[in-house]
Amino acid sequence: MFRKAIVGCVLAIGLVALSACGSSSSSSSSSSSSSAASGGSTVDFYSSLPLQGASSAQTVPLVNGAKLALAQAGGKAGKFTVNYQSLDDSTAQAGKWDPGQTASNARKAAEDPKTVYYIGEFNSGASEISIPILNEAGVPQVSPANTYVGLTTNDPGSAPGEPQKYYPTGKRTFLRIVPIDTIQAAADLVAMKDAGCTKVAVANDKEAYGSGLATLLELQKAKYGITITSNTGIDPTAPNFRSYAATIKAQGADCFEFAGIVANGGVQITKDVAAAIPGVKIFGPDGMCTNTWTNPSDGGVPLSLAPQIECTVATQDLSAYPGGKAFLSAYQAAYHSVPDPYAIYGYEAMKLGLDTVASLGANGDNKADVLSALFATKNRHSVLGTYSFNADGDTSLTAYGLYKISPQGNPVFFKTITPSS
Repeated sequence: MFRKAIVGCVLAIGLVALSACGSSSSSSSSSSSSSAASGGSTVDFYSSLPLQGASSAQTVPLVNGAKLALAQAGGKAGKFTVNYQSLDDSTAQAGKWDPGQTASNARKAAEDPKTVYYIGEFNSGASEISIPILNEAGVPQVSPANTYVGLTTNDPGSAPGEPQKYYPTGKRTFLRIVPIDTIQAAADLVAMKDAGCTKVAVANDKEAYGSGLATLLELQKAKYGITITSNTGIDPTAPNFRSYAATIKAQGADCFEFAGIVANGGVQITKDVAAAIPGVKIFGPDGMCTNTWTNPSDGGVPLSLAPQIECTVATQDLSAYPGGKAFLSAYQAAYHSVPDPYAIYGYEAMKLGLDTVASLGANGDNKADVLSALFATKNRHSVLGTYSFNADGDTSLTAYGLYKISPQGNPVFFKTITPSS
């Protein structure tokens, strides 16, 4: 439903034209036609997100949110016309993000002299590839989804050499508007404790995001009185996980979390664990919290498992955000659908870039000035609430939303979890 063409893309005749609105093509562009025709100055924005495979249920609405913000701005950031290209970092063969495609997208933006802003990546493992490329070119990069701690800090859960190895110039160029996995792991543990879990088995997909989150669950478990029976890295390409399921059943696990993304075996491992341990409570992080995991009509698990599943996303009830009701109204008017929660992050990622470029006046086409202005962002009032960036590029936002699954198989907001520390 998220691939429907946008209706009413043109906000004012002759002002805005959004090309391929709402599409999931590998490269679609949006820009202000009248300003470009009159010879106005232009800047280039890019996004790089996996628009094929299971993650597309989250990323297509995310791109739609970005296009909506651009349309509302008349296709401009201050005096500059914004040429926006939505790039796909996935491949049909992989069915998810692809390292080579991610690198190609980053190089395209890095080699473009008019690039001042890059939205991406969606997967933390992909950002491990794109950050160094963009850093060498001094391109400001803002992720609407990355949560792996090692991209910005050497906090527990990071790997040796992180985060310095991602910044060959020695200067930070990456920021994110979602809270890091230290906070998500704590939120997951709170949810497990509230659900009455006594023994939790954790599996991870061996990617930076999944393995990092699994490590953080182990590091913080004692604070929440949770016992983790095992943390196992799985082969995402395995045909089934029945042997693994039998192993954690023997460990006495009554709860299970898959730290990873849906495309990396998330559906199959959930079905196998649920079959081996009847009634097991199942948890997933934001990489799993989508209808492609929970709705059988979208390739997800059987509807019978809906009462057993809970998942976390760095979004709460969209209508409760300061600008949430207006965002929902505008999105539904444009796309005739209720957006995945990540749509609001796409909207804010774009709006942050537009506002930052506009604030610089005639210097809005200078990527070094844009970068400095982004890191200087303090107490920004946004649809997500008020937030700032620290010197690492991390947001001051700290809340995660806990979602349960509707009888129809879709994640539905349940409550907000704000870990105490």
